Amino acid sequence: MRTTRRQLLLGTAGTLAAATLPRAASAFLADGDARAEALLARTAETFLTLYPETATSLGIDKDKRAQLKHQLADRSPDGQRRIAAHLRQTLADLGKLDAAALSPVMRTNVEVVQASYGNALEGFAFAYGDVAVGSWRNTPYVVAQNVGAWIDVPRMLDTDHQVNTREDAEAYLDRLESYAEMLDGETERLKVAGANGVIAPDFLLDKNLTQLKRARGGNTAGWGVVTSLANRSAGMEGDFGNRAWMLANDKIAPALDRQIAELERHRKRATSDAGVWKFKDGEAYYAWALRAGTTTRMSPEEVHQMGLDQLRTIQAEMDTILKKEGYSQGSVGRRMEALAKDPRFTFPEGDPGRAEILKFLNARITDIRGRMPQAFNTLVKGNVEVRRLPPEEEPGAPGAYGGPGSIDGTIPGKFWINLRTTSLHTRFSLPDLAYHEAIPGHVWQGEYTFKLPLVRSLLQFNAYSEGWALYAEQLADELGVYADNPAEKLGYLQSLGFRACRLVVDTGLHAKRWTRKQAIDWFVGANGSSEEEVAGEVDRYCAWPGQACGYKVGHSEINRLRDRAKAALGQRYDFKAFNDALVLGGNVPMTVLGHVVDRHVAAQRA
Repeated sequence: MRTTRRQLLLGTAGTLAAATLPRAASAFLADGDARAEALLARTAETFLTLYPETATSLGIDKDKRAQLKHQLADRSPDGQRRIAAHLRQTLADLGKLDAAALSPVMRTNVEVVQASYGNALEGFAFAYGDVAVGSWRNTPYVVAQNVGAWIDVPRMLDTDHQVNTREDAEAYLDRLESYAEMLDGETERLKVAGANGVIAPDFLLDKNLTQLKRARGGNTAGWGVVTSLANRSAGMEGDFGNRAWMLANDKIAPALDRQIAELERHRKRATSDAGVWKFKDGEAYYAWALRAGTTTRMSPEEVHQMGLDQLRTIQAEMDTILKKEGYSQGSVGRRMEALAKDPRFTFPEGDPGRAEILKFLNARITDIRGRMPQAFNTLVKGNVEVRRLPPEEEPGAPGAYGGPGSIDGTIPGKFWINLRTTSLHTRFSLPDLAYHEAIPGHVWQGEYTFKLPLVRSLLQFNAYSEGWALYAEQLADELGVYADNPAEKLGYLQSLGFRACRLVVDTGLHAKRWTRKQAIDWFVGANGSSEEEVAGEVDRYCAWPGQACGYKVGHSEINRLRDRAKAALGQRYDFKAFNDALVLGGNVPMTVLGHVVDRHVAAQRA
């Protein structure tokens, strides 16, 4: 039975039931939905005023929202208090809705906002760090090697802020001025954090200070934020490049200097303790961060053991393939280290190797795009471009990340690849990375949310986003991409093992008091990843507690629910219809995902 998109969009069971309801009951549901829809629409608009950059990344900073293009979020203590107030008020308003008066689709929309906002409000109770409202980057540190305006704003201005008119260029200048204010707002919060003893580990601060000084530079005319506007406004009246230089020189540079000075004061007091256990409320903070990252109530010990168990299962499959490839001696991790050094799978160092990597990735994305009709009934465009991370960001960044572009398609999704050294990547590991970050991973899945109410495009759950991306890797394997290349299948399995290792290392750092070196050594030995890659990964877990655990927890739950659907439907189970249900239902916490699958099963039985 082929279901319609409307049925798959969470509400099939409710839709079928509503058809048999008396007219008064149907009107009751319609009235309840109307009230909820109006509240969710207001919530979305308030969210955008608090996070104007999101309107730009989605391509909706125009018409009635045009003023948002001139603004940035307020990262000062006052700005944080306004966000928390919005969360409290919205949750209070949603709590007044009669759940019985909502259709299944609308009930899910409400539950998603309640889950996202409720979790974020718990995070704000700790009164330090950065809380991800509708996103994934929770961190106890206001600024770190992978956290802060110094990363977020220049990238957003260069890649998302469109400059097609003089008004666009004026908006860019307004944002440059706000960028300096944003930096100072963060610096103010850094002072509060320092007074409360919330200081990043010395190794993170060393990396961060190096990056900030590089970003600060000595020649502000060469800054990306200046040259980006100068190049794109060439030919326009207004001398925008020179005005951008003046703002960078007179306002942004001094603000960066003030932030650097505050971080140097932190550095004098920093220790090498890697985990959040060192804070007076560190255990409670990590428990919250783990809930936020996984949308479960799993304890650190349960997550740790899950990682060990899954790694053992994954490596048993790898062992069989490695022996067929002629690698039979030593642990799976050590054999994968040897495979990564095989000249067949390496890239040249320097720009020639970087160019090869970009060409390689684009070819794999083209191939997998052609296979998507085998996995989905409902297709999206998969609008994506592969881009190198800005060099000043690369030292503190992971190997890659990606996400969808704008709703109208004018801004393509991005697959950001870290090319600080080509030794980060191998020919057997890159295909899997493309499937995770681009298609059918983050970029592909994200485009389905554009068909949902706006508030659903604004809110993400780490376990779903990253669980889906691992499931996307699995889909590629199920579509036969590795049929003729067992080494690439090893790359896929090593990726799964990598995420299982994350469960062990993240909990090891923050709950078991592992040192940075202990975490790196265990990871390299267990999975065979390079020390270059693993060192950056471990630093990421130190800065983003709990986030890395969402991948394998989410992936495992998706597969558990797929097995449940197969068992319930038997011959009626349809691979493409199930995948449609997952993406059309949107980004949800794991608890709600079970309801999505239940309604899909009910629809397939009807």
